[in-house]
Amino acid sequence: MKKISFVIVALMAWSMASAQAPRGQQELILPDGFKPASTNTFLSQYPAVNSQTREATFRVVAPHAQSVALQLGGKHSMKKDDKGVWTYTSKPLVVGFHYYSILVDSMPVMDRGSQAFFGSNWQSAGIEIPEGPEGDYYRFNKNIAHGEVRSLYHWSDVNGLERHINVYVPAEYEKNPTKKYPVLYLVHGFGEDENGWSTQGHMANIMDGLIASGKAVPMIVVMPSGDIKTNSDVRKASGDITQILIKDLIPYIDKTFRTYTDKQNRAMAGLSRGGGQTWTAVSNNLDKFAWMGGFSGSGRFGANPNNPNAPVNTIETGFNGIFKDAEAFNKQMNLVFISIGTEEGPQAKQTYETLKNHGIKNVVYHESQGTAHEWLTWRRALNDFVPRIFKK
Repeated sequence: MKKISFVIVALMAWSMASAQAPRGQQELILPDGFKPASTNTFLSQYPAVNSQTREATFRVVAPHAQSVALQLGGKHSMKKDDKGVWTYTSKPLVVGFHYYSILVDSMPVMDRGSQAFFGSNWQSAGIEIPEGPEGDYYRFNKNIAHGEVRSLYHWSDVNGLERHINVYVPAEYEKNPTKKYPVLYLVHGFGEDENGWSTQGHMANIMDGLIASGKAVPMIVVMPSGDIKTNSDVRKASGDITQILIKDLIPYIDKTFRTYTDKQNRAMAGLSRGGGQTWTAVSNNLDKFAWMGGFSGSGRFGANPNNPNAPVNTIETGFNGIFKDAEAFNKQMNLVFISIGTEEGPQAKQTYETLKNHGIKNVVYHESQGTAHEWLTWRRALNDFVPRIFKK
């Protein structure tokens, strides 16, 4: 009975947290200057965004709820009218993508007005605050050729299961049946999945624009899962993403696609935890990669304030000792790209300065102005990183 009761309560809460009328679509009058968010479900009018003021209005129909709140960078109480409709208009939000949830009597549920985005380890609602013309680089451009993002599965002997990946191929891939391509392995962050870069990150639009403009060389981009999943009867992660990458994924990609297989034509980058995974994978496999990028996630030297018991990395001993001999490292690695949002803190710049002062010459530091640990930071990072790789 407990399991059944839980399901019923969850369904009731989900049903109440609707931005639309229960049956069909009801035409609503939006406040002046507001338009439906681009991240809404088909025909959903709320949440609505004012592109000039960057305010967003949220609407929930929940006449029997005792309290409804919006969870978006904090908890915000929503106001109920006499028809049982709850609304809240935010203060100006930072441009870019934001996850959010609705709290119905303290229970977090998805807003049915929003598309689902996998983040924070569950299917979350999301809202895009328009950036203006400067964001055109990650928007669909009807005037250029477009590549494809292919959804594939490969077998992992390390994991003992099939693993899902997304693979971007440039627009010219099918038109040049004998041409080979370099490969970028691009990893998501904690709480997200292999679909994040395609969906929240608009990776394909960024790649299409850079390639069409001649800023980047045509390349294949592989987006794997940064998590190690096991049989559902086990429910426990096992294995190491580095081992899966080296032993299972790279051989599969080189067998399935027309790729160059030398290190000069292979790069790896990731955001947040994926940046840390990149540093781990590359530092233990310098014979496999010549380019690496960490977006809001890179190596750390010195004590970790978030984990005082963690081993202290030094420039001589950290990351498999690859930086100890700066001259040797400079010959092996073409690029170490470190990117961060200006609102995220000093750790990334400290890492950059430590490497630079040690004599590492091929390190680049990039900042996303005015952004924090969010997808706009990582879109900007990818847009700056990709033109730098695979250049002769």
